[in-house]
Amino acid sequence: MIYIGIDVAKNKHDCFITNSDGEILFKPFTIPNNLEGFDDLYHKIESTTNDTSQVKVGLEATGHYNYNLLGYLIDKGLTTYVINPLHTNLFRKSQSLRQTKTDKVDARTIASMLMSDVNLKSYSDTSYHNEELKSLTRYRFDKVKERSALKVSISRLVCILFPELENLVPTLHMASVYALLSEFPSATHVASAHLTRLTNLLKTASKGRYDKETAILFRNTARSSIGSNMPAKALELMHTIRLIQELNSEIAEIESAIQTIMDKLNPPILSIPGISYRMGAMILAEIGDFDRFESPDKILAYAGLSPSTYQSGQLNNSHSRMEKRGSRYLRYALYNATKYVCHWDPLFNAYLSKKISEGKHYNVAMSHAAKKLVRVIFHLQKTGQLYAS
Repeated sequence: MIYIGIDVAKNKHDCFITNSDGEILFKPFTIPNNLEGFDDLYHKIESTTNDTSQVKVGLEATGHYNYNLLGYLIDKGLTTYVINPLHTNLFRKSQSLRQTKTDKVDARTIASMLMSDVNLKSYSDTSYHNEELKSLTRYRFDKVKERSALKVSISRLVCILFPELENLVPTLHMASVYALLSEFPSATHVASAHLTRLTNLLKTASKGRYDKETAILFRNTARSSIGSNMPAKALELMHTIRLIQELNSEIAEIESAIQTIMDKLNPPILSIPGISYRMGAMILAEIGDFDRFESPDKILAYAGLSPSTYQSGQLNNSHSRMEKRGSRYLRYALYNATKYVCHWDPLFNAYLSKKISEGKHYNVAMSHAAKKLVRVIFHLQKTGQLYAS
């Protein structure tokens, strides 16, 4: 076997090539992060063997920096492993007590990990092409988070400019309220608004739910409001609403792209009541190739949902906490999906109630339900069966 360790960086990659006899075929060398560098690496690999099935390439998971090289290696048909940097660090420390860390040392370490066969799973073509779905779901996650922060700003600004408005509507974050505040961004503006214009605006934005009486109520409330007349805050409110509306449009476009991919995949996970295509897509994107995981417990560990363990001599931790290592996106998606599944599926609802009746805290009971959900998802995706409660 030929083993290649690659330490990935932004502008260059350090490589090391050895074989199963421990013979160094190429001393640590550096290639630039471009096609010429990739080709140079591949030519060196080709010079060591005619059978690429006897080649194993390992590189650290370094965010987006390894993506182009990873795609190149997979397209060349090379068996490639993407290794968690934490795993590499622990392996290096286990080999020596010296605190030596350089890019060339890391390349050697990765090759040594491949040689030692420390239960690594190769990165499949499925996982690589699944990156598009992962990019979309993470992009949506960030956009939704950004929108949530802006909605908090809306609540803060309305509290300053027209605090009574919040008691007049089910929520501030409605199309009709945004339309109102976009044109009349404070109690002072609403109080001096022409009744006909105010009525027409509310009626159009609410699709007929708000009429002239509502407009009169809003204007009379504004006239006795304690809200401050602050033009700077009013301008900030209008701009914030505009940003939210732009984000709504962007999120809808992202979700349309996600749904297109999910319609093509038509995964069994969507047969579980309560799992929407958005949460289902995020779970599938973060897990990637299910063949990488031998059991549901491996997925739980990858999501950081497995309890930490500490035991030494007579000491055992009796109140273990979740590790919370691994993919925070997967952890978020699984937890939120579990909430909806427990609401819509009688079997999961009964399971959650059972755990709570045993005296477990709600969050602890939810973590048990999340583990059960992972076992179900694992079975469905591996077998192709649909969910049946």
